[in-house]
Amino acid sequence: MTEAIETAPLTARHSSVGLHYRVAMSQPESHLFEITLEVRGWRSPVLDLKMPVWTPGSYLVREYARHVQDFAATAQQKPLPWSKVSKNHWRIDTNGTDEITISYRLFANELTVRTNHLDGTHGYFNGAATFFYIPNHEKTPLRLTLVPPHATWKIATTLPPVPGQPNTFEAPDFDTLVDCPVEIGEHTTYSFDVLGKPHQFVVWGQNNLDSEALLRDTRKVVETEAELFGGLPYSQYLFLLHLSNQGYGGLEHKDSCTLNYSRFVFRSAEKYSRFMQLVAHEFFHLWNVKRIRPKALEVFNYDGECYTPSLWFSEGTTSYYDLLIPLRAGIYDARHFLREMSREITRFLTTPGRRVQPLGESSFDAWIKLYRRDANSDNSQISYYLKGEMVSLLLDLLIRARHGNARSLDDVLRQMWHQFGQDEIGFLPEQLEAIIAGVAGADLNDFFQRYLHTTEELPFDTYLEPFGLRLKPDDVSHAAPFTGMQVRSEHGRDVIKFVEYGSPAQRAGLDAGDELLALDGLRVTAEQLSDRLQDYQPGDTVEVTFFHQDVLRVGVLHLAPPRPMNYHIVPVEQPTPIQQANLKGWLSIATSDLA
Repeated sequence: MTEAIETAPLTARHSSVGLHYRVAMSQPESHLFEITLEVRGWRSPVLDLKMPVWTPGSYLVREYARHVQDFAATAQQKPLPWSKVSKNHWRIDTNGTDEITISYRLFANELTVRTNHLDGTHGYFNGAATFFYIPNHEKTPLRLTLVPPHATWKIATTLPPVPGQPNTFEAPDFDTLVDCPVEIGEHTTYSFDVLGKPHQFVVWGQNNLDSEALLRDTRKVVETEAELFGGLPYSQYLFLLHLSNQGYGGLEHKDSCTLNYSRFVFRSAEKYSRFMQLVAHEFFHLWNVKRIRPKALEVFNYDGECYTPSLWFSEGTTSYYDLLIPLRAGIYDARHFLREMSREITRFLTTPGRRVQPLGESSFDAWIKLYRRDANSDNSQISYYLKGEMVSLLLDLLIRARHGNARSLDDVLRQMWHQFGQDEIGFLPEQLEAIIAGVAGADLNDFFQRYLHTTEELPFDTYLEPFGLRLKPDDVSHAAPFTGMQVRSEHGRDVIKFVEYGSPAQRAGLDAGDELLALDGLRVTAEQLSDRLQDYQPGDTVEVTFFHQDVLRVGVLHLAPPRPMNYHIVPVEQPTPIQQANLKGWLSIATSDLA
């Protein structure tokens, strides 16, 4: 997409330093981008360059500099001396010259929404994972020229083109360059308009996608979210969709997003619905987090972590709405919504880490925990996406119940948009909480203290009851006793993948990575384990045989009572007229239709 975006021309933003990036890919099968940066008008004896260590929207230091190779600096085609100051910091001695060319190659063979990928069919890159920046020149205007390896390769980006210069684009600053990913290659483009503004889906990878359904339902998502926030704050929007046999995810930008999904699953109604939730989630982010963002993210520090306890709102509230938006758009009905929400509540209530890590801490510690999962993660942490979604559900229900659906979490988002998002002013946690409390018309200090800053259990039924709903766990009267271990068959071995803290399995000495062999001397597989446990009662002891670090061991499982593995939102018996009215106002469905 190269239609012009309404931005001030670079010539109107005077800068004594000129920056021109160039990205080539002469041998795409090598996975190496060939990048140059031309610096003009430099006046210092040294030139410092830094490679970002993370990208906005993905809160982990990813060390993008590790992919840089063949670094060189020249002036008038003569080498300039340079050295590395730190892992992501290069320093060039300019020898008094004001025109410097930096060149390097960048390995790109990681197909995710936050990294780079180059092969014989396409090239995809994110600015933070690709380009050096010059400290104190992040606001300097710049240009980008792309050199495709084949004439048939097309370019998709929301960067505005420079008239008269083929494949050349401009950006007012480094932040914008980072925020505009680029797709180059053999892709299919689908165009549609919403509210008079152009949108495109750029799809790479073979697939069984129904393009008509994709455009129809995406248009509904865009319209529904635009109605919530009162319009679309961009000139054009680009959905970049990578379809392959690996990965899942999305990364938001101000006027685009990148989506990664399985290529041949679109005939499954459930998986298609999940895809539309992903679309709704990333599109919602163009407001919530790209513009309505925490104070810590108001100005990006590409050199290190930016800590905030408010990702529960930026991501968790967005996760709540990625279920609501397809419902409001008519992509699925209220029964489907409640099934999806029930699955989310199940995930939450079956994650023991919810009793260890408070929600605010989860947001703050995103940089060291969420994206670095290990065998103990489910025991020690809770996702701010997941618990943030749960808290957002409770807040929405609280506000709706107090005001008969005349107010909702929608009003919080609109107020946050008008007060902070439109002018991109970062918000503080106490400002967010004050707006929520103001919309609710209640003192919520106790709510925030309990559910953001402690591990107190969330009282789902208390908030569902005014809507004639309750949470019903599975009947466990005939379920197998609880062991606390999860086992999976891998390459002919039955491997223990997770052991819950304090469970019978942990007390028996079992550990993640162990190979399960037998119960009471008889071989057992992952597929057989549940059926075998049906022969025992809570309180029974079972001899378990397993390999621990290749050492044959025997332990004793003291079986515990079974636990629910699923929770379902169901209607209460004999709902009152007020409960029925509340449910109708929230989900546009009658209680009788849920029976």
